[in-house]
Formats: sequence, C-alpha cells, structure tokens
Amino acid sequence: MYQHLLVPIDGSELSVRAAHESLSLAAKLGARVTGFVVEPMPPMPIDSMSPLSYSQASDEHCARTQAHAQTVLAGFAALAAAQGVPFDGQFKCTDAVDKAIVEAAAEFGCDLVVMVTHGRGAFSELFFGSHTKNVISRSKLPLLVLH
Repeated sequence: MYQHLLVPIDGSELSVRAAHESLSLAAKLGARVTGFVVEPMPPMPIDSMSPLSYSQASDEHCARTQAHAQTVLAGFAALAAAQGVPFDGQFKCTDAVDKAIVEAAAEFGCDLVVMVTHGRGAFSELFFGSHTKNVISRSKLPLLVLH
C-alpha cells in the first residue's frame, strides 16, 4: 500500500491534527513520514529601503522562518519517535506553496500526501485560495484530505 507519506505542516492547530493522523496511519501501514514546512520568501523591498537594509531584513526574515520551521519539525519528529514511525523533516522557503508541496512529494519519493483543509467554503476560497485544492489539481499522487 502506501510506504512514504508527505505531510505539509505549518504549526497551526490543524496541521498538528494532520501530524497526529498521518503518524497513526503510517504506524498501521508500516510507512515512513516526511514532514514538510513551506515558509514565505521575504517581502519585497519598499522604495525608500536601501539595498543594505533590505539585505539585513531579508537575512533576519530567513533566520526567523528557518527557526520556525525547525521548531515545527522538531515537534513533529518527537511525535513520530513516540509512535516509532520513521520521520524526516524538510523545509523550503518559497511563495509557491502548492508547487513546492507537489515537487517535494516527487523529490522525496512519497506515494501519498496528507493535508488538512480549513473548509472555509467557496466565498473564502475566492479571497484566500486553497492550497489543498491547488495540490489536488497539480499532483499525480493520491491525497488524503483531513477536515
């Protein structure tokens, strides 16, 4: 059946649920899990910002996002260790979240993606979008969508 699950997480309450559910599934299947955090790129500089101050702000942003990703992945790794599930944590900094998830699944050899959805409805999706819907439309792998 499934041997390697990709689980995109962001540290939110919903993604913690995805972590728990995916580890439970992986334990039953004898599968391994790759936790994947996508962090946003630094914001674009404003006109009044000097190249040096933008560079410093960018470096600070990258340090903050990397620290956040490591914290989230460490929590996921601890849950996996407690359940005896092989775990690997990965991190990418990009604004193309959906594309990064699909590419990560291929790069790491995953055969199932486990994601959560906020279930906001059509009106909210118009304004906020849906990473889950976009991954479904881009991926050739099966997705397990938790609500």
